[in-house]
Amino acid sequence: MQDAKEEVRARLNIEDVIGEYVQLKRAGRNFKGLSPFSGEKTASFYVSPDKHIWHDFSSNKGGDVFTFVMEVEGMDFRQALEHLARKAGVDLSMYDTKGSQEIAKRKKRLLEANDLAANYYQQSLIKNQHAIDYVFKKRGLSKQIVQDFRIGYAPTSGDALVQFLTKKGFSAHELSQAGLVNRFGGDMFRGRMMVPLMDGVGQVIGFTARIIVDDPQAPKYLNTPQTMLYDKGRHVFGLSQAKESIRAHDYAVIVEGNLDVVSSHQVGITQVVATAGTAMTEHHLRALVRLSGHARLAFDGDKAGLAATERAIPIAQNVGIDLTIVSLPDSAKDPDELIQQGVDLWQQAIDNAEPVVDWVLKQYATREDLLSAAGKKSFTTAALAVVKELNDPVEQEHYLQKIAKYTNSSIDTLKDKLARGDRVADQSLRRVVDQKPSVQDDSTYQDNLLAVALIDGATHDLFRDIDASTFVGDERQAVAAYLSSHGGKSIKDTPRDLLNYDTYVKILLLRADARYADWNDQDRYFETARLLRQVTTQNKKNQKDLLTEQLRDYETAGNDEKAAEIRSMIHKLIKEIQSGQR
Repeated sequence: MQDAKEEVRARLNIEDVIGEYVQLKRAGRNFKGLSPFSGEKTASFYVSPDKHIWHDFSSNKGGDVFTFVMEVEGMDFRQALEHLARKAGVDLSMYDTKGSQEIAKRKKRLLEANDLAANYYQQSLIKNQHAIDYVFKKRGLSKQIVQDFRIGYAPTSGDALVQFLTKKGFSAHELSQAGLVNRFGGDMFRGRMMVPLMDGVGQVIGFTARIIVDDPQAPKYLNTPQTMLYDKGRHVFGLSQAKESIRAHDYAVIVEGNLDVVSSHQVGITQVVATAGTAMTEHHLRALVRLSGHARLAFDGDKAGLAATERAIPIAQNVGIDLTIVSLPDSAKDPDELIQQGVDLWQQAIDNAEPVVDWVLKQYATREDLLSAAGKKSFTTAALAVVKELNDPVEQEHYLQKIAKYTNSSIDTLKDKLARGDRVADQSLRRVVDQKPSVQDDSTYQDNLLAVALIDGATHDLFRDIDASTFVGDERQAVAAYLSSHGGKSIKDTPRDLLNYDTYVKILLLRADARYADWNDQDRYFETARLLRQVTTQNKKNQKDLLTEQLRDYETAGNDEKAAEIRSMIHKLIKEIQSGQR
C-alpha cells in the first residue's frame, strides 16, 4: 500500500484537505489556524505545504495528511487511505493483490446492497401509517433525527426487500452475505422499525430492528448477523453522528441501547454512542480513543452492568482511556426513559460521572455485610481483583487506602492478600529499578529543544556530551544522537541517517520555522543551552524519584546497608539538581 499512499499524497494538497476542517490563513511559507483538537482562541495550528506536514502546538499532535484525517475523523489508516483516495480519484484496487481486489469488490457490493436497503426502508416508513404513528408519536422522534439516522420501516410481507434488491441486480448469495435475508431466503426483518448501523464515515453496514407490535413470541430487537461488513465486537453505534461532538466535549458517553443514542441526539446531547449491549471490547474503545481519551459509561447498575464495567477496566487500561461511570436515578431504567423525565436530568447524570473504580467499590460495598468477617472477605477479594488490573502504582495505592477504610483493615494486610492472590511478589505496587519515568510532561520542551537545534548548526556542539537516552522515545533519542555526532550544519530537510523518522523530523522543522525562525543566533544558542539544562535536570529528578522509591523498599525490608547507599546517591543528585538550577 506504500505506492498507493504516495500516489494519494502526490495528488492532494495538504492545505486543501485540512482547509475543509480548519480555517487557514497564510503565514509566510506556511498556513496557520485554530486547533481543531482544543478550544484555543489563539491560532497555534500550522500546516506546511512544502513538507506536507501539520503540527498543532496546543495538543502537540502532528503528522501528514493521513494522520490528520485519522485524528479528525476517528479513522484507522486504511479508512483514511480509502477516504483520501476517493477524494484524489485514486483507484486503490490497482495497488492490491488479486485476492485483495476480490475482497474489496465484494465489500463494495455489500455496502451498495445495505445502502439501497436503508433507502427502501425509509420509503416504506413514509408509506405505512402504522409505522409513522409508532416512530413519530409513540417514540416521539423528530423528522430531523429520522433523517440523520436514516430510520425506516421493514414491511410485514415476506420478501419485499428481496424482490426490490433482486431487481437491482443483486444475487441471493450477495443478499445472504449482506445479512439481509433469513435462512429460507426471505427478508431478515419484517414489521419492524429499522435503524441502520453505520461505520465511522456513515456507510450502512447493517441494521438493528425494533418490533413495533408487542409479541411475546418475537424478540424485541433483531440485529444483522456477523458479516464481512458488520462485527458487533468492533462496531460503535452512532459514531459517525457523534464524533464531532465527542471531540468538542473531549469525552464520549457510552450507553447500552441504540435507541438511547437516538433519543439523546434528538435533545442535543450528541456525544453519545452505544456498543452491542454490554459486551464492550478493546476495539470499541480504540475507535473512541482516537477522538478523546475520556469515556463515560452509562451501563445498568445490575449484576450484568457491574460485570461489564469490571471487564471494561483492564481494557481501558490497555487502550489508555480514562473511564468514569454515569449513574441513573432509580426513577429511570435507561437514558431514554430519563430523557422523557427531563433533558436536564440526563445531562446532570452525565456531568456527575464518577471514577470507575470508585463506582465499582461502592457497588461491592452495597452487596456485602462489611461488619462481618465473611462480608469483608468477599468484598476485599472482589475489590483487590479490580485494583490488580490498574497499571499505575500510585492509583493502586490510592484504592488500597479506600478498601482499607471500607473494611477497617490495614494496608499491609491488603497488600499481603493481593500478593498471595497473585502468587507472586507484589511487584505491581512497587516501582522497579529500571522502570521508565512518566514522560508526558517531558516531551514538549524536548521537542522545542530539538527543533531549535536542528535549524542552528552553531548549537550542535552543546550536544557533544549529552546522553541521548535522557530523551523520551526512540525518535527523540535518534535526533539527539544525530546532533551529538553530526555537528555544524543547520538542517533544512531530513538527513539520510534519520529517514526512518522522516515525519517526526519534518514536524520539528515546522515547529522551528513557526517558533524560532525570527530569533537571532545568540537567542537561539541561549535557548538551546537552557533547554538542555532542563533535560539534564529533569532526568536527574526522575532518577531521584526512582531512588526514593527504592529507599522506601530497602527501609521497609530492614536493609540498612543498601538504604545508606541509596541515600548517598540521592544526596549527590540533589546537589547536582540544585547546581543546575542556579
